[in-house]
Amino acid sequence: MQWLYLIIAALLEVGWIFSLKKFSFVELKKVSFQLAIHQPLTTSLLLLPLLGYILFGSGNIYFFSLAMKQIPASTAFAIWMALTLTGVKLVEMTIEKQPLRMIELLFLGLILIGIVGLKATN
Repeated sequence: MQWLYLIIAALLEVGWIFSLKKFSFVELKKVSFQLAIHQPLTTSLLLLPLLGYILFGSGNIYFFSLAMKQIPASTAFAIWMALTLTGVKLVEMTIEKQPLRMIELLFLGLILIGIVGLKATN
């Protein structure tokens, strides 16, 4: 079950990263009571990255802490980071339409080999 917690934590970290990327203090400062009343959709779109930042970040911390109860911290951190990096690259390729270069594919493969190796030794 701890491995599932680690995967969930990595997925939530990917969400946190992209909500952080979309979050803007400048835009948040534009939110006012008047805007919220007259343009609730605009207000919601401005507050959505902040909500994602809070929820994804809190969920990530919670599930990562559950995973580390049974998995050594160094192994858990390495696998969590590798899964997060892979997830970020996959989102960039699929949603943001960034190209995948062969060298990146090689390095993602090495990361995945490392994950399997760490999992096999624990």
